[in-house]
Amino acid sequence: MMIKTAAKWLAVGMMAVACAPALAAGAHAQLQRFVADVQSATGRFTQQVADDQGQQRQAQQGEFAFQRPGRFRWETLQPYEQLVVSDGQVLRQYDPDLAQVTEKPVDASIGASPAAILFGSGSLEEAFELVPQDDRDGLSWLRARPRSGDAGFTHVDIGFAEGMPRRLELLDAFGQTTRIELADIVPNPSLPADAFAFDVPADVDVVRVQ
Repeated sequence: MMIKTAAKWLAVGMMAVACAPALAAGAHAQLQRFVADVQSATGRFTQQVADDQGQQRQAQQGEFAFQRPGRFRWETLQPYEQLVVSDGQVLRQYDPDLAQVTEKPVDASIGASPAAILFGSGSLEEAFELVPQDDRDGLSWLRARPRSGDAGFTHVDIGFAEGMPRRLELLDAFGQTTRIELADIVPNPSLPADAFAFDVPADVDVVRVQ
């Protein structure tokens, strides 16, 4: 997902908190620097979903790339293939097994979703409020709570290290937790002009959602 949960989910706002822990303040600062300084990136991800009883589904692995504002590629490679790609205007989700591409406007797909944390730009406080969290697992943490009641998730926790987001943990409205580990992040790489282009394959159904 990052995009069934990134498009369904992943800009982040901030909330003034008196007596914030030092490491949480560090995470806040790291988030600000990340949004301001990292205009593009590539990397790998591992995603695990657990239901409200703690039962885990099979982990997904893949690669991602993004370029602000709103252009990204999130490609699941294992255990099955799925592609979510945005050219900054239209988000396309391609499922080879279903032979189907779903298209929707980027603004409607990302605006108040966790994807905005990585792929958005501009003012962050409009969509979320930020609450500092205690450090754990060697990471500095922030909790982002959507200001909108129809965001589809309760909160997303973001763990930072060395100025980069390393883990996202999202709790959705059904009690499911999606945990995404980010690795091998390369900030501000040189990306090809067609990095976020997508040619719809032949014999594939296209579903357009407004």
